[in-house]
Amino acid sequence: MSFHPNKMLIIPAVDIKNGKCVQLVQGKPGTEQVIIENPVKVAKNWEDQGAENIHVIDLDGAFGERNNLPLVKNIVEDADVPIQMGGGIRSKEYAQELLNIGVERIILGTLAIENPEIVEELSEEYDSSRIMVSLDSKDSKVVIKGWTEKTSNTAPELGQILQKKGAGGILFTNVDVEGLLKGFNLEPVLELVDAVKIPVVYSGGITSIDDIKELRKTGVKGLVIGSALYKGKIDFNQSLKFQRLD
Repeated sequence: MSFHPNKMLIIPAVDIKNGKCVQLVQGKPGTEQVIIENPVKVAKNWEDQGAENIHVIDLDGAFGERNNLPLVKNIVEDADVPIQMGGGIRSKEYAQELLNIGVERIILGTLAIENPEIVEELSEEYDSSRIMVSLDSKDSKVVIKGWTEKTSNTAPELGQILQKKGAGGILFTNVDVEGLLKGFNLEPVLELVDAVKIPVVYSGGITSIDDIKELRKTGVKGLVIGSALYKGKIDFNQSLKFQRLD
């Protein structure tokens, strides 16, 4: 599944922790602000409201535990729209397992940055459109391992390297603003979009329809929105009006 040239998809986030749908502040365990019992139902609800893509993150996986796979399977089986999924994909075998159960697009973070060859192997085996890399930026450098370790590279530098290895898209998160509901900085987004030819999806700090309007101007192909949707700061149906770019 590739991105539409004339669309900027609004993609609701379903973050899973301990079998529940949650929203964390800056990805930190213990900062749960929203907890909903049934992630499968939550994902289906977004689809019913018009979502064309669902963003699923296994937060337990991101912190080293892999106990949410049955839930992810249920979401994939229940949904009629593509699921993109990340969180704790630390081996090629697990990436293959997710792709084989029907996850449309996997999001590789630490694994892709530490082993770019795996991106190349997976994109050749499955098609590059199903392989997305996650570049999480903190203080202008990409961070890995659940945002606990800083690399020496910027997002544009790594974006260009991973594009050459066959990545079909980039999920860009600005950790400095993620989950704080205080808006975002356009400059790093523009720098990355200008540096690569593959689609960029933006995540982090989107809190209003005005933010969506601003991000439309950057050339990103999708926006992942979590906290603002769950807390009612952004009306999902209203946000869908801004998906078309023409």
